[in-house]
Amino acid sequence: MCTTKKKKIQYRFFKLVNYCSIKWLTFIALLTNISIVFNLQAQPQQTRSGNPIIQGWYADPEVAYFDQQFWIYPTYSDVYEKQVFMDAFSSTDLIHWTAHKNILDTAQVKWAKRAMWAPAIIKKDDNYFLFFSANDIQHDNETGGIGIAISKNPAGPFTDYLGKPLIDKFHNGAQPIDQFIFKDTDGSCYMFYGGWRHCNIVRLSNDFKSLVPFADGKLFREITPTGYVEGPFMFIRNNKYYFMWSEGDWGGADYSVAYAIADSPLGPFKRIGKILQQDLKVATGAGHHSVLQIPGKDEWYIVYHRRPLTETHPNHRVTCIDKMEFTEDGLIKSVVITRHGVDAVSLK
Repeated sequence: MCTTKKKKIQYRFFKLVNYCSIKWLTFIALLTNISIVFNLQAQPQQTRSGNPIIQGWYADPEVAYFDQQFWIYPTYSDVYEKQVFMDAFSSTDLIHWTAHKNILDTAQVKWAKRAMWAPAIIKKDDNYFLFFSANDIQHDNETGGIGIAISKNPAGPFTDYLGKPLIDKFHNGAQPIDQFIFKDTDGSCYMFYGGWRHCNIVRLSNDFKSLVPFADGKLFREITPTGYVEGPFMFIRNNKYYFMWSEGDWGGADYSVAYAIADSPLGPFKRIGKILQQDLKVATGAGHHSVLQIPGKDEWYIVYHRRPLTETHPNHRVTCIDKMEFTEDGLIKSVVITRHGVDAVSLK
């Protein structure tokens, strides 16, 4: 009788302990959830991009818009022998960026050995074509120049499209680097390119495998404006063709961007002035840019690289974004380079 009573008491005791334990754990869980909620509410939500917008040494950024996403394709900024791959970055709001590593490298492009620079991308039909320059050739007897890679996805992986450079020689004094692909309103695709202070325009065939002669029979037309060094770019606004380029020394503080306006992609292009340059309170070497228009809006951004004030190494360049605005008569206002960057953009 005593043993039975003792067991009942033990059973009731353990049941009480178990009940209290469950209640205590529930209480702790409740406190934890409350703490998490308060912490999330206390943390400020990021509403501006900040500059730089991507971490690491990246330069020559090409900005693009594909399928409800913004994309940036930059040069990996290092010594030439280490520039053997390319990364990409995507965002839906211009402030949160996702890295897509190694979308293209020299393993996929057998003729490219070093100095993979200045990606330029265009979507055609169901394919993405990534133009790039490689090997930094100094004369026509070297292997290298401007190549093309292809992918079904803007995040890659990309593979060599031609198995050789599209342009591998100097024409009109232009080193075959720093290409930009421009699609005109009639569907024609042109490529602007050139280093060594010379800029050419060529017309691309429909499949991007060759060049199409201009009306005068020439394949390469020089359009070099005053002050041009490298890094050409073009966009259309209000039926005007804005042609932009970089001036100064890419490794120096005076690197900058200037522009011209014409009625045709072929020019002529008369230099108007600089719109992007260093600010000794923010950064130096602001240049080699691209331009983004928010779809359906007269809202514009400039994406470019610059060198932090704490850095002097030529390759220590970072990718940044700032607003680009126009005067009432269509001129580009001088860009104010900032540390805060831009506000979040909604695509809805």
